[in-house]
Amino acid sequence: MIRINENYTKLKASYLFSDIAKRVTAYTQANPSKPVIRLGIGDVTEPLPAVCIEALHQATDEMAVRSSFKGYGPEQGYAFLREAIAQHDYAGRGCAIDADEIFVSDGSKCDCGNIQEIFATEGLRLAIPDPVYPVYVDTNVMAGRTGNNVNGRYEGITYLESTPANGYVPSVPTVGADLIYLCFPNNPTGAVATRAQLEAWVAYAQKNQAIILFDSAYEAYIRNPEIPHSIYEIPGAREVAIEFRSFSKTAGFTGTRCAYTVVPKSLQAFDSTGRPHSVHALWNRRHTTKFNGVSYPVQKAAAAIFTPAGQQQVKAMTDFYLANAALIRTAMTKLGFGCVGGDNAPYIWINTGRDSWEFFDLLLNHAQVVCTPGAGFGKCGEGHVRISAFNSRANVEQALERIASALR
Repeated sequence: MIRINENYTKLKASYLFSDIAKRVTAYTQANPSKPVIRLGIGDVTEPLPAVCIEALHQATDEMAVRSSFKGYGPEQGYAFLREAIAQHDYAGRGCAIDADEIFVSDGSKCDCGNIQEIFATEGLRLAIPDPVYPVYVDTNVMAGRTGNNVNGRYEGITYLESTPANGYVPSVPTVGADLIYLCFPNNPTGAVATRAQLEAWVAYAQKNQAIILFDSAYEAYIRNPEIPHSIYEIPGAREVAIEFRSFSKTAGFTGTRCAYTVVPKSLQAFDSTGRPHSVHALWNRRHTTKFNGVSYPVQKAAAAIFTPAGQQQVKAMTDFYLANAALIRTAMTKLGFGCVGGDNAPYIWINTGRDSWEFFDLLLNHAQVVCTPGAGFGKCGEGHVRISAFNSRANVEQALERIASALR
């Protein structure tokens, strides 16, 4: 008889954002005259930059002519995009990343979930932040690297606690780990890591022959010049880290789908006999087997971001969302809540001092505003909510007025 992968039965009954969607749908159906403002899920609202639209149109026109038509492209991405990424995102910050170490994909979520396939399932020690983007945990549960969920945490994971006491940036653990997930600027907290903090993580990975999976999807929002944008700004990181980046929040590609993962050729992992293997070669094998590449027009749109006009337009977009974030953080602070994020990230992490789903329901039912309950991101998220800056200025201002009225 056909059998299922029983690791899936260890997962929680539903995904965080599915739970939120169900509650919001139930509310809107029961209250059709009360419009809801969504500041929960991190989906963007502003149109694509003009340079991207122009590039999309031009590339689409190319697809209509036999001489310029494109069929299957290279699975790793077209050279014009990989070279632009290497030059602007890495060489410009002093990082020695070659174009052929960059793998273009249709989303960082996919890559963060898929990368674990090339590593062992038995005996691999995991270190994952709490609170955390759910994909990191759930994909390892699916792969069978964890035990059961006991009191909100899976057996077999070292949880890196992010709390008010440590500024929501976890320290290196006292126990060993083989695969370490880090995300800065952080989702969901919006916290950022200093150079010294990242240096400690690189040293830890070197000591433990571990690999850091560094999710840097929100680096375009960093405004503090002292905060690193890439793990590869840290000496030695090429030998211990893989980095994920996305055009989704940088340039509004959530519906267009384009991202990339950097796997240095000097990065190695080991088989059961201790023999080293190129992680770059393993990921390339996986990538070319299971992925056919991002469409040509989308890659041309992504490359347009790196033109002078594209850089200006992307900064204007991220500045817009950061201005929303500043309004939210200021308003919530005035209401007496402790907050982090919102200055180098588009998320504001709010210490509510009460049950996070209760606070979610309060804002939904009394302010018609959707946030994200922190408990959905892990045990350390309890007592917090995440508010996203991704919306129009008018909606953000109205939402804050409603929240203030609801909490009086």
